Amino acid sequence: MTVNHHRHIPYIQLAQTSYKRALLEGHSNSILRTGVRIALPSIAVPMRERSSRDEGIKKLLLYLFRNVSIITAAGESKESPTSRSATIEAFHHQDVLALILTICSNMGEDFDTQDTVILELLFHLLKGVNIEKLFMNEAQLQKNGSNELGALLAKEKNMHRSYLKHAPSRHNRFGTMIWVKRDEPGKVSTVSGQGGLADTQRTLRQMDQSKKWNKPRQGKRGVEKPIDRFDIPVTLSPNATTHLRSFVEEFLDSSFNPLFNHLRRAIEREADRVLEVHKQQYFYLVSWFLEAERVRRRKKQEAQKKSKDKKISETFEADSFALIAGVLNQETFLLLNRFMQNAIDMKEWQEVHAGTRAFTQILMIVQEMAESSLEEDQEIAENIQNRIFYEETTHDRIIAILRGYKDQGFGYLDSCTELSHVFLRMLERYSRENVDLQVRSKRRARRKKKAEAAQSNPNADAENGDDDDDAASEMEDVIEAQQTSKERKFDFNRFAAKFMTQSCVDTFIKFTRFYNDLTKEQLKRAHRFFYRVAFKQELSVMLFRVDYFALFYRMIKGPDSLDRTSPMFGEWDELIKQLTKRM
Repeated sequence: MTVNHHRHIPYIQLAQTSYKRALLEGHSNSILRTGVRIALPSIAVPMRERSSRDEGIKKLLLYLFRNVSIITAAGESKESPTSRSATIEAFHHQDVLALILTICSNMGEDFDTQDTVILELLFHLLKGVNIEKLFMNEAQLQKNGSNELGALLAKEKNMHRSYLKHAPSRHNRFGTMIWVKRDEPGKVSTVSGQGGLADTQRTLRQMDQSKKWNKPRQGKRGVEKPIDRFDIPVTLSPNATTHLRSFVEEFLDSSFNPLFNHLRRAIEREADRVLEVHKQQYFYLVSWFLEAERVRRRKKQEAQKKSKDKKISETFEADSFALIAGVLNQETFLLLNRFMQNAIDMKEWQEVHAGTRAFTQILMIVQEMAESSLEEDQEIAENIQNRIFYEETTHDRIIAILRGYKDQGFGYLDSCTELSHVFLRMLERYSRENVDLQVRSKRRARRKKKAEAAQSNPNADAENGDDDDDAASEMEDVIEAQQTSKERKFDFNRFAAKFMTQSCVDTFIKFTRFYNDLTKEQLKRAHRFFYRVAFKQELSVMLFRVDYFALFYRMIKGPDSLDRTSPMFGEWDELIKQLTKRM
């Protein structure tokens, strides 16, 4: 980018935001609905009879909707006229969402090249939306909001309680600076403020907090654009939540399989319209809609338990997973494995993040299918698990993702720890149920072409000795590497031992450092991993480090410890006690 780009981009963004505001606030003119009506005659024409003009009208309209969804203003709230909530409400009232459903449900029959534009549009509408809150009704949202407020107030109260133990009074508000003797003779360190006078531990803690190390940062390769990030949470208004929930439910019922099957085929044949960013958006939306289907089924199940109506119970029991079967086939698994491996090799961490999210949600859907009351779903889940766990390269990839975490961000850290947790738990259960589980391992076999040639033709003609010598000399140092596959019996303990490395433990330690911001499920995930390391694998010595126990001490007894009323506090307390006994 040139200097002129940096100089004019803010003005261009302001102009784009003003255009978007004019489009969304034009309720009297209904600009978006007018565009839909203009395109309807071209859409109604059969695909084979459409002219280039009809295709151009459709393309212009869809790109307009996509651009409106992409444009965002810096620091906008959910009440902003150009926010995500305003965009969703305008799309709902002006029939844009209905048009999207129509195109997606007929993808492959009446529409062909519009799949990537719809993919981008859905990505920018749905990224960052909290699915749990999306499927809550108004009463549940109010209760959830009050619970979150109560948790924040309790957290603030705990912070004040630890602060008031050594809070300043009117008699000790004067400046203070003390010297602390160090181990080296003749050397001292300075601590400012009367907080250092309370006790030795507080003085040393204040010294540690004052230390700063400006670690040199290397320029990140391939920094993702803000519009491509999908781990930034978005808050929606109640009306936008209602409209989006209705759209997502209708999309899952009628449009999920046609759109994602068509997109998968386009990605496989590397169509000209498919860009690299579309693969990342594809797998993110796969994970998003699979999680939405899981949450919707859970909400239905909870409503069915509360209701005594037998008809509702029968309807729920007859519900199957056919609505999302388009991404549970072997072709999708092959595409996902290839996508993740290429992203790991190229160190495209945002793409790895999208792939891990998709793989995790597929595993969780398969787990729910295995627990379904329908025998057909159970058989399908059995076949899927057999295909996934059969390839040892998949096992190695999960371990490589967990080991390879450095500084890719908290969203990536959360995804890779969740994937390893879900994969380990499911594989352990499946290996118990299938004692004779076989896996296919691939190893690299190397051989020299010279030896192969000598075995195939031991009595070479002496007259061609010069030619043979030249050919042999050329192939003397050439080594052919080929993949040899063989089946072997799977040993879960041997596989779980691969997670017991210092890099894997460090990844979970980095994840645990955010303990005050983690949810119950995230705390449980880290707890189960450390329990597996210390007691199931009998490698508690890996956790016997000063920095690890300093973290565990802060979690339980430190000034910013876990809330004692938290459901996970007791489990962590017991784990740390047992670790201390083993030291």
